[in-house]
Amino acid sequence: MKRTATLSALLLIAAACAIANPSTPQVPDNLKPGADEAMLGVVSARGVQIYECRVKSDDATEWAFVAPEAELFVDGKRIGTHYAGPQWESFDGSKVAGVVKARAEAPQAGAIPWLLLATKSVGPEGALARVTSIQRINTQGGSAPAASECTVASVGKRVRIAYTADYVMFGSR
Repeated sequence: MKRTATLSALLLIAAACAIANPSTPQVPDNLKPGADEAMLGVVSARGVQIYECRVKSDDATEWAFVAPEAELFVDGKRIGTHYAGPQWESFDGSKVAGVVKARAEAPQAGAIPWLLLATKSVGPEGALARVTSIQRINTQGGSAPAASECTVASVGKRVRIAYTADYVMFGSR
């Protein structure tokens, strides 16, 4: 049963990565991957962005980003997870860790920024092992609550804000 589920997840990711001439989404120039990278596929995410109310300085407080927590989908089928690091992990065990290279404000109010992340494989061979960069685009929701909701009395409070996004995966040509 587990082997069948892993194989199914691998086939879904492979299918997403094998899309013939996928259309490249319009993104700001600073979020475009290197010329030596090609789009492998698009993975949709649905989950939460976690924030914590923290003391900044002299009793001033702010919402600090803690981590994402999301499920990843291809064609409506769950194929993996996205979590702190940030990391993206396929059900086949392959995973990549990312570092933000560039960001741009989301066109939609209340949405988390669009990003370009450099990635490296941190797991076994599999569907995500070839991914060298990821764009986070088409974000909805996920922004931190209003600053007025983070007070000295609420330091340590965590909130989970729903978000969706598309993660465009790129690999070396």
